[in-house]
Amino acid sequence: MRRLVTGRQMKEIDGYAIGTVGIPSLVLMERAALAAADRLSARFQPESGTRVLIFCGTGNNGADGAALARILSLRGFDVTVLTVGDRERWTEEMVRQTAIDGRLGILVESFGAFLPGRFDVAVDALFGVGLSRDVEGVFAQAIHFMEEQRPAFTLALDIPSGVSAETGEILGTAVRADETVTFGCEKLGMLFYPGRELCGRVTVADIGFPPPESISGPRYFAGEAADLERIPPRRLEANKGTYGKVLIAAGSPGMCGAAYLSALAAYRTGAGLVRILTAPENVPVLQARLPEAIITPCPADPETADPEALEQLVERACAWASVIVLGPGLGQDGWAKRLVRQVLLSAYVPIIVDADGLNAVAACPQLAGYFTENVIVTPHLGEMARLTGREIADLKRSLPQAAMQYAEEKGVICVLKDAVSVVARRDGSVFVGDSGCPAMAKGGSGDVLTGILAGLIALGIPEEDAACLGVYLHGLAGTAAAAGKGEHSILAGEIADCIPAAMQRNKPAAGGRDQDKETAGGKGTHVGTV
Repeated sequence: MRRLVTGRQMKEIDGYAIGTVGIPSLVLMERAALAAADRLSARFQPESGTRVLIFCGTGNNGADGAALARILSLRGFDVTVLTVGDRERWTEEMVRQTAIDGRLGILVESFGAFLPGRFDVAVDALFGVGLSRDVEGVFAQAIHFMEEQRPAFTLALDIPSGVSAETGEILGTAVRADETVTFGCEKLGMLFYPGRELCGRVTVADIGFPPPESISGPRYFAGEAADLERIPPRRLEANKGTYGKVLIAAGSPGMCGAAYLSALAAYRTGAGLVRILTAPENVPVLQARLPEAIITPCPADPETADPEALEQLVERACAWASVIVLGPGLGQDGWAKRLVRQVLLSAYVPIIVDADGLNAVAACPQLAGYFTENVIVTPHLGEMARLTGREIADLKRSLPQAAMQYAEEKGVICVLKDAVSVVARRDGSVFVGDSGCPAMAKGGSGDVLTGILAGLIALGIPEEDAACLGVYLHGLAGTAAAAGKGEHSILAGEIADCIPAAMQRNKPAAGGRDQDKETAGGKGTHVGTV
């Protein structure tokens, strides 16, 4: 997995490297500037007459920019340093780097007192990852100037100025970068919108930070292709019972689509057997669409259903299963609530509670009292708002915090679904799923995710790891489907159909060459380390 850090955690890592290990800050700064210079040199040639304008703030992010100016100038670029903010607030490193620039004949001027004229490349070195308040005054003016001038290319150092390294929200105003070179680790806020879009292409530069002895706060991770190696190969002596039995309790009368999509995804992910417990009216359609599944009718008329017969049917089905999906398309009547309660009471295997299963819990909060540590809840923001009584806007301000709080309160694994989904694990760590794309914003996409999670657990992957890997795999499948059908046109079933290709991303391609290992989603793209 890829390690992510907040801005506060990155400052701890920086402080440990400089204060405890004793690496001079100028050494780290030099490596950061070299990494950024290499990215620009790969895109532009100095002989083309490319003019670079570097906007430097008062802190060490500004000093990174001043060091970059020297390297680019020595490589033959036409470079101007434009300082922004009160000179009295410059750090010692900023003073030293700009003095070096001046001795080399590089133009160092103050923003507002100098008209730069035409320039081709803007470098944002105004703020680092420590920004925690709205951008105002001359700094906001500098950002607006960059936006108005619309250079051919904008490069941000560490994170676009104005983007929160903690949440990805815009602090007043923010730079829109074509590429961001971030140092040491990806910052958490770079994966969440709108910050993710403003980062553009992201390159992680290893500049020599040693791993700290400890770091405060939760641990954050994101997926990478190597994580797919956790999926076990098929054993030569396997049979259909070797890879688990998935029970999907889903589908009110006439509402069998969600059950079908979850079952299809579970099979595509590798489950050996799938049983669908559903309303009798759904049986003919499901048998025709997915003949591989076992279909068990469950009386869904609350007026005529025998409570004792329902209890026995559910107990037998739960005893058969090695993992259960509970809730897609169940509806919200009294029968659905009784079914949810009975499954939670009867099951001793992992349960993935989704959709109307969560709505039943929101309507009858006492049902959460039946949650055990083997429960995974998969709410989208609307369902999470109903479960917690919080406003959606409040939840969106920090998805990791919202998921962690619910997971801790209820003792479950929480998969909170949004454009970028998060998984709050029982150990307090958080997985961030950034492999998906906007094309996945379609009805049924969440049902496919529940099937993927169930399929991975059926393969023997522990629940916490399956939740993280499932979110990553779901995003890969959706991105693959969008590549074939376009961002507006994919259907949830096509996401399920792309699961096999997504699961093979870590395998050698034809001819022995590795497949592309970039992770793309939306405008931002993670491209690894330099």
